[in-house]
Amino acid sequence: MTADLQAPVRSLGSWTIGLVGIAGLAAIIAGVYTTREALVVVAVLIAAAVGIGWPHFLRIPAKKTLAAVIALPGAAAAIAAATVPGPGFLDWTPAFIAVGMMAVFVVQLIRGTGQAQRLESTLGCCVGVLLSCLGSGWVAGARFNGVREMLLVAAISAAVALLTGLIRWPDSVVAPLGMVLAGLAGPLAGLVFSDIAVLPAAIFGVVVGAVLASFRRMATLRGAPLNVPAALSMGLAPVSAVGSLAYFIDKLLIY
Repeated sequence: MTADLQAPVRSLGSWTIGLVGIAGLAAIIAGVYTTREALVVVAVLIAAAVGIGWPHFLRIPAKKTLAAVIALPGAAAAIAAATVPGPGFLDWTPAFIAVGMMAVFVVQLIRGTGQAQRLESTLGCCVGVLLSCLGSGWVAGARFNGVREMLLVAAISAAVALLTGLIRWPDSVVAPLGMVLAGLAGPLAGLVFSDIAVLPAAIFGVVVGAVLASFRRMATLRGAPLNVPAALSMGLAPVSAVGSLAYFIDKLLIY
């Protein structure tokens, strides 16, 4: 492994990752309550940030090429979710995920045999493509039934989970604590801001807490400190994932 892969330009801690995630949630909710175009711009920027930073988080070669391969499908999925006719707002998202993953394999083939970290690049970047495209769920959720409060409840639950993740306790303590607090925040936010039933909001909060706890564990297991692009990606990747999660839970449990 080269020194370039091992030494980040600037090291950032978990506080930066959490604050980036909260800022991303705030930008999404601002877009939800303004115009669809503003929300699409935010979703595209989040996909770009995830794409640019994910190869830095993985510490793999060919960062610029793989950044484009990860970011472009996510941006296209967000635009498609805003423009396709309903009710299949995410019909094009699986196609963009598939195209992005195929592009990852093509990049690895072009690099040739015997290149360093090909397996890590392939598997890790396929996950990055998935996370980038899942952000289109925020746009689809805003269009689904016009109930913007559901997305607000989702953002509040995610913010509580992110804030819990900033506590410098072991993952074995923070993970269940984050799930419990996010599970409580969902129903409370639902009671205050909307008429969403308590049980679906609680289930959603617990699921969001579990997802964000898993991302915290990923950052912990990485061991090495993060540079700026990697921190941006790790802060916004779980926010992107929560978008599609909120959309499907809204369809399955609430609508």
